[in-house]
Amino acid sequence: MKFSEQWLRDWVSPPLATRALADQITMAGLEVDAVEPVAAAFSEVVVAEVVGKEPHPDADKLNVCRVDDGSGDTLPVVCGAPNVAVGQKVPFARVGAVLPGGFTIKKANLRGQESRGMICSASELGLEEEASAGILVLPPSAVVGGDFRTFMGLDDHTIEVDLTPNRGDCLSLKGLAREVAVLNRQAVTGPVIEPVSASHDESFPVRVEDSERCPRYLGRLIKGVDVGAETPLWMVERLRRSGIRSIDPVVDVTNYVMLELGQPLHAFDLANLQGTVIVRLAREGERLVLLDGQTISLDDATLVIADERGPLAIAGVMGGEYSGVNAETRDIFLESAFFSPLAVAAQARAFGLHTDASHRFERGVDPELPREAAERATALLLEITGGAPGPLVEVTSHSHLPARSRIQLRAARLEQALGKSLPVDEVSEILERLGTVVTADADGWVAEAPSWRFDMAIEEDLIEEVARIHGYNRLPVRRPSARLALRPDHEARTPLARLRQQMVARGYQEAVTYSFIAPELQRALLPEAVSPVLANPISSDLSVMRASLFPGLVRALQYNLNRQQHRVRLFETGLVFRGELDNLHQTPMLGALVCGARLPEGWAGGKESVDFFDLKGDLESLLAMGGEADAWRFEPSEHPALHPGQCARLLHRGEEAGWIGTLHPAVRGELGLKVDALLFEVRLDALTQGRVPAFSPLSRFPEVRRDLAFLVDEHLPVQSLLDTLHRQAGDWLVASRLFDVYQGQGVPEGRKSVALGLTWQHPSRTLNDDEINQLVDAIVTESRQHLGAELRG
Repeated sequence: MKFSEQWLRDWVSPPLATRALADQITMAGLEVDAVEPVAAAFSEVVVAEVVGKEPHPDADKLNVCRVDDGSGDTLPVVCGAPNVAVGQKVPFARVGAVLPGGFTIKKANLRGQESRGMICSASELGLEEEASAGILVLPPSAVVGGDFRTFMGLDDHTIEVDLTPNRGDCLSLKGLAREVAVLNRQAVTGPVIEPVSASHDESFPVRVEDSERCPRYLGRLIKGVDVGAETPLWMVERLRRSGIRSIDPVVDVTNYVMLELGQPLHAFDLANLQGTVIVRLAREGERLVLLDGQTISLDDATLVIADERGPLAIAGVMGGEYSGVNAETRDIFLESAFFSPLAVAAQARAFGLHTDASHRFERGVDPELPREAAERATALLLEITGGAPGPLVEVTSHSHLPARSRIQLRAARLEQALGKSLPVDEVSEILERLGTVVTADADGWVAEAPSWRFDMAIEEDLIEEVARIHGYNRLPVRRPSARLALRPDHEARTPLARLRQQMVARGYQEAVTYSFIAPELQRALLPEAVSPVLANPISSDLSVMRASLFPGLVRALQYNLNRQQHRVRLFETGLVFRGELDNLHQTPMLGALVCGARLPEGWAGGKESVDFFDLKGDLESLLAMGGEADAWRFEPSEHPALHPGQCARLLHRGEEAGWIGTLHPAVRGELGLKVDALLFEVRLDALTQGRVPAFSPLSRFPEVRRDLAFLVDEHLPVQSLLDTLHRQAGDWLVASRLFDVYQGQGVPEGRKSVALGLTWQHPSRTLNDDEINQLVDAIVTESRQHLGAELRG
């Protein structure tokens, strides 16, 4: 918000320079973004009076004027402005004056006529950005010969404050003056606002159908206004210094009161109203042409101001073009209302509109302010445009107005938070200066928030208020004392950082995707998954919490493939969300995806595509980091997102811990992927578990190795054979390795040959052949009986 320093000092004027005042406002939590002069530098410009005017003899569009600048001489000036007239008070640049941009005024001869100075327009003095249509005409009260800068108060500054959303009470001169007054222990001396007496009994009926969204609505009929009247220069200047352009006196007054008090107002042309002003929800299909010329379609969630014919305005946001004040307006209906912040915020965003009114209403306007603002606007309108006011009609639902918060502030909690004990009287004084009604109790204070402070609700709010008014820079600086102990290093756990390093070392890149995904993507990969749906998503394709890391990784794959990156190796860690909100499980997971060639492109590398066992090898390298690889098992299973024949469930100590497999062809087709992709996902809590390494003495005695080739059913998992082998191989088996799987000539159809290398070693002696042969016979017998395996001859 922009405001004039001089205007603020009319309300409250602390003994501070401009920079010090801006710094004080910033330190109070209202950050000042900029402090700029209200006008460019110029000199030797005075107030003058046009005492004569004659047409230029040799130029149709020029006039030769006689100007009294207070020096005792009447000066000839050639002027081309169409609005110059005898008797006007005008800004006059004397010979030698320097105007904005370094332009110096000199004596001149214009088509044979002497000109000793220049009558200035607003743009020539830097008071308007666009070229003015004519000279600037000053009010009759301007004293001839007086300094123009002094008369206009141009040695002023515009201060721009960047307010946080919770401080809507400072979106006005009144609100800012309250803050400055509190900080400097001064009184606020704003304009005296008295009720305006009605000069007739006519009123326009008002009906509020939605009291929850509009708890208070006031309206007044003012007849016989002169819309063609000129807005006073002082008001035009204050509006300009606040960043608002003057339009016409009615609009200027409503804007002025909004800046001054913080209450948005709207004026309707009474000739375009019919029947009753109704505050209601729009009906489906209704349309409205706004003041900016935009035509919008309303829905049944939009609060509108309407009459018997239809909508006139979007409540608290923008008026309609049809009912607005225009050059033909003679009677107006002045609106002043309180609208619910949530209602205004919702509809302003729904239509992509952001206006000065909506900016204030959605942050919260004082519900006690509409009557005061209506009286102030009425008085200004009568002063500028004339007219006859009627009675002020009010419709209020007290049960729907915001209740004032009663907040307990404990002295002990205040001291703990500030690190400083403040005198009881000082705290009470601060709270009272802020407008609260304070009552002392045994524990501290109970404060009732003022109607304009929507942000005061809990004890911490009052602590913040006391701290900032007392002064943040007056609070002590204390370093917290704590007895710090070394964090234990859990040797049996694998840090997440090491898992990440391992994936990077194997050629993967870490991805970070949204925890929100598109519902159709989740349905494609996990049709039966249940996860929370966001009530207010960022966008429609980010509206569901992910139940797996697979959707995000697949979306990242699509993104890369669309940019000609055909070899993709990604991994991600993050939470997945399963279940409804009242029974939600959040599980940390690590997932990975591979696609494309096995090796990077190069003269020595082949062009083979990555396959299931490449990804399984990468996963097994992670499983081995815990030192407990034998706690993990892979078993064939089915997953809706994975290929039925290339899918395995991962078990950790018998419990499901993850999945690995190739993306299902049907899913791949639905997503438009033309290449195979392989994925895995594993629970981080299981992946980081392990066991503390323990040293085993090396045996000095020789190993004994036996190679066994079994003929088994082609569908038998090798793991079943290994499990049987380990049960019968005894305590001295130190290694078992699968080194060959064969199907073809010499192997019966439906069978496969599995060759295993078994190694035994005793820690204290040499094993003999009889011992080994007994173990081998037990393995062969057990495998034949339970798995139908035969030794291959």
